[in-house]
Amino acid sequence: MKITDIKTYLMQVGARPGMPAGEGSFRGSRNWLFVKIETDEGIYGVGECSGWPRIIERAVQDVANILVGEDPRDIDRLWHRVYIALMGHGMTGTVGGGTLSGIEMALWDIKGKVLGQPVWNLLGGKFRDTIPVYGHAKTPERARELIARGYSAIKVGFTGGVDIDLVASIRDTVGSDIDLMVDAHGPSWMTAADAILVGRELEKLDLLFYEDPVAPENLDALQRVRDAVSVPLAAGERVSTIWGIRPYIERDLVDVIQPDTGRAGGITQMRKMAAMAESHFITMAPHSSSLGPVAEFAAVHVLATIPNALMLERVEFDWTGRYEVVSPALKSENGALKVPDAPGLGVELVEEEIEKYPSDRNVTDMPTNEGAYEPGTVGECVYFQPRLRRRARLRLTQTDQN
Repeated sequence: MKITDIKTYLMQVGARPGMPAGEGSFRGSRNWLFVKIETDEGIYGVGECSGWPRIIERAVQDVANILVGEDPRDIDRLWHRVYIALMGHGMTGTVGGGTLSGIEMALWDIKGKVLGQPVWNLLGGKFRDTIPVYGHAKTPERARELIARGYSAIKVGFTGGVDIDLVASIRDTVGSDIDLMVDAHGPSWMTAADAILVGRELEKLDLLFYEDPVAPENLDALQRVRDAVSVPLAAGERVSTIWGIRPYIERDLVDVIQPDTGRAGGITQMRKMAAMAESHFITMAPHSSSLGPVAEFAAVHVLATIPNALMLERVEFDWTGRYEVVSPALKSENGALKVPDAPGLGVELVEEEIEKYPSDRNVTDMPTNEGAYEPGTVGECVYFQPRLRRRARLRLTQTDQN
């Protein structure tokens, strides 16, 4: 069996009139990139790349020539072949990690189809038949809706400072039996001192974890937060490969690692991350808010096979077209996703639907980016945003007064 071709499918999320993009789709500015690897025996595999899909598409096309003619079942060897080729562009980051992830996913899909087995069975079998997922809420009403649908875990995300009052309101709404998380999204302006202030307030709200309290590049600041607050910490969605996640685990910086399935480096890399984390009694809850449906299938296979799986992120208010561009589509029941039993990943691209959504926008086209990084605004320099910092402190002060 030999690889004969590698195709890419770049699509705009929420592009078609009448198909509104949810908040998780960045108002229609997000792209999804799918990969299809074909063989001389008619068997093909599909994967997905995240991080910077428009750029990664070119990267996948650039490395295709070193894969064509190779046996797709040699997954690890081909992964290292691509990894070494990408090293010429510097350290493996978003683009390299996304390239490796989509290609390796597709190779696992092929191998599963060849052997007539689901990927989870090739990885050693499964611990569980369903994968718990958590939803997102920015209002108490949304939280109540998720609970009514069977969710037992909810995350509240912020990009302009953590609103403690809102988190407290949602905690009051859902009660003590529901797991609650807060995501600060690692803003560059959030110093360790700011994150500690927020963390100490969050300690009062019985959180499952406090995610990305500081920028991912600032591991020393994360260490300070770790030492100063008792709330569990989570991070890791923006790093790729075992070498990217290694300091989070070895320095005991977090309680939960959150690799992004579309840019972590592939299924094997995620399982290696899980094994590293297991040795430090750390759990895994993969990031998924920027992902399309193929990477979600891959995440489910990984989580089914590791002992320290916590849960999977799911953007339930996402664009409804995600259920049209693949078949079948994963749908949550009682706050969980069923682990598929079909050979390979168990998902197929619906190419005629994907073609309806050509890419014409990127995340920088979001309305919220207008005027960003302009002098004299709250979005000026990533290191000097005192107004945003004061806003976060003000919210804490208001909470104390209440």
